[in-house]
Amino acid sequence: MNKIIPGAILLFAIFFSSNSCFGEATIFDHKIELKNMVFEWKLEKEMITIRISAKTTGWVGIGFNPTVEMKDANFIIGYVKEGKVKVTDHFGITNRQHQNDTKIGGKKNITNITGSEKNKVTEIGFTLPLNSGDPKDQVLYPDKETVVLLAHGSGRDSFRAKHQFRTSLKVNLKTGKYTKLK
Repeated sequence: MNKIIPGAILLFAIFFSSNSCFGEATIFDHKIELKNMVFEWKLEKEMITIRISAKTTGWVGIGFNPTVEMKDANFIIGYVKEGKVKVTDHFGITNRQHQNDTKIGGKKNITNITGSEKNKVTEIGFTLPLNSGDPKDQVLYPDKETVVLLAHGSGRDSFRAKHQFRTSLKVNLKTGKYTKLK
């Protein structure tokens, strides 16, 4: 009897605190809600923990600091298919194309990958170093403005599917203040 009660309490806590892929254990410091997407993040020492979600059953993605359009941006793109999360690290090779980092001399620097797809909303979460040392990743400076690209696909679980929604923001990662660019 004494073992059943703590186990029941633990199951109750897990069940009621897991309303997202990170659960309530991760409390994000900042949140930007747009028409079709949500971007949340928390800075921790030399890392940034991110959660993005969108009203789609396809992929969701985020990019950082392109030089022109998509060129030179660090992209993290993910989807959930049959309960399994697939997330990839890409680099903007031209104004309108990106490619997997590992195929062009970069490294996959994503950790703590999570994801869920519920009620036609796809959500992924992950942690990135602010400065990975990877030439295919942009250094993120919390005190400076960061150009953030947000996008999602239309419902197809494929990294080759085009975006249905996209936007560009200029964000101060430390304060959470932002302006919409596109």
